[in-house]
Amino acid sequence: MLQIVLSTLLSVTLVTMHAHARLQSPDTTRISTYQSREVVVSAIRDEENLLEIPLAVTVVPRMVLQTQRGHGIDGVLTLVPGVIGQSRSGGTDARIQIRGFGARGAGQRSNAGTSRGIRFYTDGIPETEPDGRTSFDLINTFHASSIEVIRSNASTLWGNASGGIVSVSTVPKEQSAFIDVGTTVGSFGLLRQSLLANSPLGNGQIYASITNTAFDGWREQSRGSQVLGTLGVVTRPSESTTVKLFVTGGRNQFHIPGPLTRDQFLSDPQQAQRDTLVYKPSFVQRDERRDNALIRIGTTIEHEFSSSVGLSAMGFVQTKKLARSERNTWRDFDRYHVGGNAVLHASQQLSSSMYNKILVGTDLQVQDGSILFYNLDPTTAGRGTTLRQNKREGASNVGAFVQDEVMLGALSIVAGLRYDAVQYANQDFIDPAADTSVTFSRLIPKLGVNYRIGSDVSVYASLGGGIEVPAGNETDPPAFIGATVPTRAINPLLSPIISTTYELGVKGNISSNVVFDAAAYMIDITNDIAPYNSGAFFTTVGASRRIGAELGATIQAATGLTVALSGSLMSTTFLDYTIDSGYISQQLSGRTISYAGNEQSGIPRASATVRLRYDVPEHDGWFAEIESRTLSSYYADDANTIVVDGWTVLSAAAGIRIGVLPQHLSIDIIGRADNVFNASYMASAWINPDVTRGGVPFIEPGLPRNVFATVNLRYTP
Repeated sequence: MLQIVLSTLLSVTLVTMHAHARLQSPDTTRISTYQSREVVVSAIRDEENLLEIPLAVTVVPRMVLQTQRGHGIDGVLTLVPGVIGQSRSGGTDARIQIRGFGARGAGQRSNAGTSRGIRFYTDGIPETEPDGRTSFDLINTFHASSIEVIRSNASTLWGNASGGIVSVSTVPKEQSAFIDVGTTVGSFGLLRQSLLANSPLGNGQIYASITNTAFDGWREQSRGSQVLGTLGVVTRPSESTTVKLFVTGGRNQFHIPGPLTRDQFLSDPQQAQRDTLVYKPSFVQRDERRDNALIRIGTTIEHEFSSSVGLSAMGFVQTKKLARSERNTWRDFDRYHVGGNAVLHASQQLSSSMYNKILVGTDLQVQDGSILFYNLDPTTAGRGTTLRQNKREGASNVGAFVQDEVMLGALSIVAGLRYDAVQYANQDFIDPAADTSVTFSRLIPKLGVNYRIGSDVSVYASLGGGIEVPAGNETDPPAFIGATVPTRAINPLLSPIISTTYELGVKGNISSNVVFDAAAYMIDITNDIAPYNSGAFFTTVGASRRIGAELGATIQAATGLTVALSGSLMSTTFLDYTIDSGYISQQLSGRTISYAGNEQSGIPRASATVRLRYDVPEHDGWFAEIESRTLSSYYADDANTIVVDGWTVLSAAAGIRIGVLPQHLSIDIIGRADNVFNASYMASAWINPDVTRGGVPFIEPGLPRNVFATVNLRYTP
């Protein structure tokens, strides 16, 4: 049914295509006394020049989007400083962290195929759920026209779980009519068919995007498939109003091979978790997998009442049907997710050198629905006949913020405040005594200063607060082992994560060929959340600190040579963290151990990417490039006894463009080889693996050498 709907939407787009309409791009620059090459970003909830934002922000280079594998969001973030993207099995399941936020998202209860601590948006519509978890089911990077990443804590603008922001746009930058049809084939059964069509529509545009991807998997029990489709309409009823409508649907299926012990990894990294010493039954026996089907309708509206006052608003409704074999149960989820926001911006030129802008906004997200837990049929590893749990899990996130910016010549000062509240409402229809609700709330401040040095360089300092509430699956199970608390549905150990980020940075251009961005920061965190015994339950860390530095730069030569690099260094320390053995057994209560002074688990100390690219002069679309990625070692456990080895992998890519019919038909052929030297490496790791029952499975091996080729045909009427 989903494919029929997407095909129908595509047909509507093709019928409207015509050859000669041209649209004028809207003016997105704000009042400025500087005349320079401006990069305008919108991930800060208003369009603003990158050099006037007192935050670390990266726009993913176009060349990264051009040569990505397109099966997993981790592949498009390699040149973003401070961002760690780790593929868990070579498919759509990935771990993403920004400056350490999101690092705990791996383990038995951390939900495969999801991220936490970072907010993701597609075309201004949240992929992140109210509790801070994000599934990647509807994020299409293959047809992304742009990706913006806020590397700083952006909680004052976006609220809960905003340790970083990843904002993806699917609206084609070209407003003329075209059709792109492509096929990708690659190692381990990677196969993709894709289609992107765009057409002018009055003084707007309409487009349709479809991708159908299959992957046999390189490890046992790691195959998957994904169908994604978007119909987008951009209309401009008047010169002051822009309305966008997006209909997005997807079906994402993937199998989960599970973690390996070091011995298993060394002997055969392609095997899945078959050992029943720790996991009973094993991942293979229960055919651990996920099958997610989603559809969403969303709209955004931007209206300028005058040259100084405007309003933007967004609303969406989404349905989700999720099925999974997980932890020896079959689980059926039926959920709806609705929400919206409104942001009023007003500006005033107070004098020739003084400018003021204020943003006032509110956000609302609500997700609710039923969860049915059945026994797992031992023969089919599918849904059994015994209903074990019948629950309702609801969550809402309400926030309101105000931000004021004053520009005094080259100096700008930004101050903001946000109130955020997240509420859980849980009902157990089998055991009503477990019904409960809880609200986490917080005021979040922000202060930033930015100074323009000439027209092309700026320095900034910022102070920002952050909040991240425990995710729904971290509050349940409700009580740790050995606890003597009344039956309830919220883990009593957990409180919201509170963070304060101090940041200094410099960014800009040296001539027109060198772009750079450097930042240093310190993040103080209280109530950080850690999985205990592979996520049997979650507990709270008293206090921790992260200190780091980042550098990103792109150097372009007139000869067609480009060097792009990103690098990050970070020191992490537990300042106050005591574990009580009473969490495991009441008889051991009072026997404690302190991890103060240890490094935080799951966070690499260093990462670096260098990409060297050559674009052949006078041959548009002809290029060759090599890329080196390095990740340092880190600890997989808070006790700092289990080390995840660091690694370096090399990739290479090349492409050509063949003009078949001048101005009308061209063919792009792109080939890429990842892990050229076939290194065996630990791509990801489960945090705090269970060592009490023997065996320490924690390693998720990285893809060996793999290649793919994409042939894309573009027709322009």
